[in-house]
Amino acid sequence: MVNQTYTADVLVVGGGTGGTAAAIQAARRGAKTILISEFPWLGGMLTSAGVSAPDGNELEAFQTGLWGAFLQELRQRQPGGLDHSWVSFFSYDPHIGAEIFADWVQELPNLYWISGQVPIDVFRQGDSITGVRFADFAVTAKIILDATELGDLLALAEIPYRWGWELQSEWEEPSAPVTFNFLTQRYPVQAPTYVVVMQDFGKAVAPEIPPAPNYNPSLFTGAWDGYRAETFLNYGRLPDRRFMINWPICGNDYGEGVGRLIESDVSRGEFIQESRWHSQNFAHFIQNQLGHRYGLAKKVFPHAPTAFALHPYYRESRRLVGLTTVREQDILPIAGGRVASIFNHGNFCVGVARRRHRKASLIGEAIAIGNYANDHHYPGVQFPLQPKSIRWGGRWTGTPFTIPYSSLIPATTDGFLVCEKNISVSHIANGATRLQPVVMGIGQAAGMAAAMCVELNCQPRDLPVRALQTALLSDNRSKAAIIPLFNLPPNHSDWLHWQLYYLNNPQAYPANGYCPCLSGNEYPDSTLDKALIRESNCFKGIFYRLDQQEYRFTVTAPAAYQGQNWQLVTLRSHIDEQLRDYPHEQLVTLWGRQNHFGNWLLVEHLNEG
Repeated sequence: MVNQTYTADVLVVGGGTGGTAAAIQAARRGAKTILISEFPWLGGMLTSAGVSAPDGNELEAFQTGLWGAFLQELRQRQPGGLDHSWVSFFSYDPHIGAEIFADWVQELPNLYWISGQVPIDVFRQGDSITGVRFADFAVTAKIILDATELGDLLALAEIPYRWGWELQSEWEEPSAPVTFNFLTQRYPVQAPTYVVVMQDFGKAVAPEIPPAPNYNPSLFTGAWDGYRAETFLNYGRLPDRRFMINWPICGNDYGEGVGRLIESDVSRGEFIQESRWHSQNFAHFIQNQLGHRYGLAKKVFPHAPTAFALHPYYRESRRLVGLTTVREQDILPIAGGRVASIFNHGNFCVGVARRRHRKASLIGEAIAIGNYANDHHYPGVQFPLQPKSIRWGGRWTGTPFTIPYSSLIPATTDGFLVCEKNISVSHIANGATRLQPVVMGIGQAAGMAAAMCVELNCQPRDLPVRALQTALLSDNRSKAAIIPLFNLPPNHSDWLHWQLYYLNNPQAYPANGYCPCLSGNEYPDSTLDKALIRESNCFKGIFYRLDQQEYRFTVTAPAAYQGQNWQLVTLRSHIDEQLRDYPHEQLVTLWGRQNHFGNWLLVEHLNEG
C-alpha cells in the first residue's frame, strides 16, 4: 500500500553509473530531482559492482564532463595514486568512488536520494509515464529516467525493448550472426561477473576460502595460461595489495541461464546467487593454486561478506526500442579513418514537431562519446568481432564513437528517458557502449535533457538537440565533450570553438580525428599541466622506437632505476605527437609516473636530451 506520494521535476530510478550522473546533472541544472537506488552506494559499475579499474575514455581529450571530474576527485582522494593495474589507467578503492558520488549528491539541496528501494509499478496517462510506485511510497514526476541495471522500468511500463541477438539481416551489422545458433541460444546477452576482491596477506596465512556449492576446478583450469600468475593478479590490482577479480579467461564471468535475470524476481535471485558462488569458487581455486598468502579482502564493501560486490557487474540489459538504434556500423572507424562518424545513420531528427520524423540531413545528434574496443563476454566461447582498436600514445586503445540523443528516447512513449546500458543499441554494438565512462556520459546528457524538458515544458522527443549539446558543452561545473578529437584537451583555449564547428559542419569532421589547432610545440602550459608534472618523477634515459606507436625507454638516471627498461605510454595528445617525432636511440628527459605492474611509464612531460 502506498503511504506517501512525492512529487518532483525529475525522477531517476537506479543509482548506478548512468543514474547517478543523471541525477547530479539534473539537479545542478536546477530541477527538483529524486534519485531512488537499490543499494547503499551510488555509482553502480564504478563502485557497488566492484569494477574500480574502469575501461575506456582514458585519453586526456576524452576525460571530460562528470567522468573527468570523477577522475580528478579520485586523483586527489586515493592515497598512492591510480597507477596500480595493467587493465586500466585508473584503479582505486571502490569505497572512495562511492564517497565521491555521495558527496556530490549531498551538496545539492534540490536532490533527494532514497536508497534500498526497487520499482514495483508505473503510473501512465495515455502514452506518457507519470510516476513510479515503490514498496511504501510513490513518486510522480514530469520526466522519469530508467537507470536500473537491467532496464526494469522498460518492462514495468511495457515500453518495447530488445533482449538477445539481432541477425545480420536486421541492420547488416558485419559481426552479427546470419542465423540463430547454439551461442545465441545459450547466451542471449553477455555474461555478468560477480566481482570479488582478494588481498595479498604477505607472510601471513590468509583465512581459508571455502568452496561454494558445485565447485568444479576444471572450470578454472588454464585461467592464467599465457600469463604469469603475478601478471594475472595484477590485471585488476587495487591499492593496499588488493586485487579486483573480474577475469574473463576461465574465470568468474557467469552466464548459465542468464535469461533468468528477466524472468521473475525468484529466478533473478537464483542467478545472482549462482554467479556469486561461481566467484567464490574461483577465489578458492586461486588460493589453492597460488598459495594461502592470497585470501578474501576485508572491509571493502558495506555488507557481509565484505569482499564481494553489492551486485553483479551487468554488461547488458534490456535495450530500449528507441527513435534511433546504435548499430555496429556506428561504432566502427569510417573508411580510411581512425574515428567513427559523428552523425548517426539515423532516420530521425529530434526537436521537430511532435512525432513528425524527418530525414536527418547531417544533423549531428552526438551527446556522449566513447572509445573502447567492442568487447563481448561469453564464457568458453571466442566470438569474432570487427576490429575497432588502434594504437595511440604507445599503447592500444579504441576507435572513438558517439552516442545519439535519439537512442535515449522511446519510439512511442513520452515523459521517459533511459540512461544506462538500456539505451537503444544492438546486441553487437552494446559491447562498446556499455563501458563505464560512456554510460556516465549518457547519464549526464539524459539528466541535462530531463531538466531542460522541465524548463521548456516539452517532451524529450521535442527538445532541440542543439540546445542540449550547447548546454553540455558550456556546463559551468563539468563541461562535456561530444565530438571526439584526439588533440583537443578540455583545457585548450579553442576547445569550445572546434566542438561547435564540427557540430555545425559534421561533413568536415576529420577522418583522423585531429582538428587543426595548436601543435605539440605550441601547447600552452596550464594549471593542469603543472599539477601533473608536480605529481610526476623525472627520469633520464635512451628512447627506442620499436615500431610505429611502440616505444621503449632504458633508464640512465636516477641510479636506483639504472638499466631498467619500460614501455612509454601517454594519454596526452601533445606528448603523443612528441613521441611520434622523437629520434630513435636518443637521450631524453621525461617526467612521468611509473606503473610497476604494467611495466610502463606514463609520460606527462618530455624534454630533449
